[in-house]
Amino acid sequence: MSERVGRRPLWVRAGLPLAVLAVALLVGSGVLSAKPQTQAQRAASIEAVVRCPSCIDVSVAQSDQTTALAVRHQIEREVAQGRSTAQIERSLVSQYGQTIMLEPPDSGGVAVIWIVPIAGGGVALAVVGVLFWRRSRAFAATRAIQLSGEPT
Repeated sequence: MSERVGRRPLWVRAGLPLAVLAVALLVGSGVLSAKPQTQAQRAASIEAVVRCPSCIDVSVAQSDQTTALAVRHQIEREVAQGRSTAQIERSLVSQYGQTIMLEPPDSGGVAVIWIVPIAGGGVALAVVGVLFWRRSRAFAATRAIQLSGEPT
């Protein structure tokens, strides 16, 4: 049997498509076109995560209640004053309480939720890679013995 000439190593065959995918995701995500948000866009993004004080689980952006309008105007005023998103959220929480935010505060456990599966997946990929590497080495040794004509 003739040996394959010009065959690329496994890491190239697997790594090249992954690299192309990573670049495509990076370009498609819009990270590289970092246009700053306008004041209206910033206010809208904050309004989407702030709960209407007189509604149940509705953001101030979705509600037409007078309290929601008042909160919207407050957010727009504070954005126009140049306050950061964190400052605006803190002022709303101090005025209305933590329930004004639709998203609960980060308790630090979120990192574990992301890190454990990613680390587990990395370990699993490493184990599978080592097993395939060992198997291919054993197969190559067996093949070399068979080609040399020695009995197994």
